[in-house]
Amino acid sequence: MAEAKRVRLGFVGAGQMAEALARGMSAAGVVAASDMSAMDLSQERLAVFSGIGVATKSTCKELAAASDVIFIAVKPHTVKTVLSELRDGAAITASHLVVSIAAGVTIANLQQWAGEEAKIIRVMPNTPCLVGATAAAMSLGGKATAEDAALVRRMFEAVGRIQQVEEKLLDAVTGLRIQQVEEKLLDAVTGLSGSGPAYVFMAIEALADGGVAAGLPRDVALSLAAQTVYGSAKMVLETGKHPGQLKDSVASPGGTTIAGIHALEKAGFRASLMNAVVAATERSKELSK
Repeated sequence: MAEAKRVRLGFVGAGQMAEALARGMSAAGVVAASDMSAMDLSQERLAVFSGIGVATKSTCKELAAASDVIFIAVKPHTVKTVLSELRDGAAITASHLVVSIAAGVTIANLQQWAGEEAKIIRVMPNTPCLVGATAAAMSLGGKATAEDAALVRRMFEAVGRIQQVEEKLLDAVTGLRIQQVEEKLLDAVTGLSGSGPAYVFMAIEALADGGVAAGLPRDVALSLAAQTVYGSAKMVLETGKHPGQLKDSVASPGGTTIAGIHALEKAGFRASLMNAVVAATERSKELSK
C-alpha cells in the first residue's frame, strides 16, 4: 500500500475546536504535530498549541507559506477579514485547500473572499470533537476535488465521523459523524448536530434533576443520566435499528417506561426538540445573509 502523502496543516484561529482537531489528527497519525502551525491573537491559546508541538505564526502569510491545508477556525464575523488578508497578500494559491468550520459562512462568500481559484470545503463539526466523538458534515466548493474531500474526511474521522451533504443542509446537521452534503443543507446540519449537543446536555441535566427529585444523590444521578444517553446513542448507531423500535423494546405494557413516555408526550417533548432544530437552522440562515 502506498504511503499517505505528507500534508502540512495551518490553523487560523487556535480555539478549543482547532485544538481538538490538532490533537485528534496528531494522535491518529493523519497529520503530525510537527507538520502543523497555528496563529491566534491570544498568546495563551498559542502556548497551548506550542505545548503539543505545533509551530506558531504571527501572520496569515507566514502560516499559508507553511501549509497545504488552511483551516479557518475563527468566529464567523472575522472570516472575511482573514480570507481577504490571505487573498490580498497572494498567500492563497491554487494548490492550497481552504477548510472553513465557521457557522453560517457560505461557500459563495468563502469563494468571493478567498478568490475564485481557491479550493474550498465547508465543514460543520460539533463540540463532541473535544472528546473524539464529533458528528460533522461537509460540502465542497466548485474547485475542490474528490481527493480533497477524501483528505478532509480522513482528518475528521480522527475525531469522530463525517458525512458529505448539500450545503443547504449544513445549518441543520453539525454533529457525531462527518457527512458530505450539498451546501444548502449545512444550515440544517448546524441546527441539528452543531447545536444538538446543547439540547442533549439539557436533557442529561433534566434527567439527573429528576433522579435527584426521586431521591438519588446528585453525583449518582448525573452519572446514570450521562451513561444512559451515551449507551442509547451507541445502540442506535451500532444496531441500525430505528429509535422507535428500540423505544418500544423498553416499554412494556402497563409498565414504568410507558408511563414516563406518556408524561413526555403530554409535555410536548418531541415537538420541543423539533422546534429547537428548526429555530437554530433559521438562525444559521440569518447569519449567512
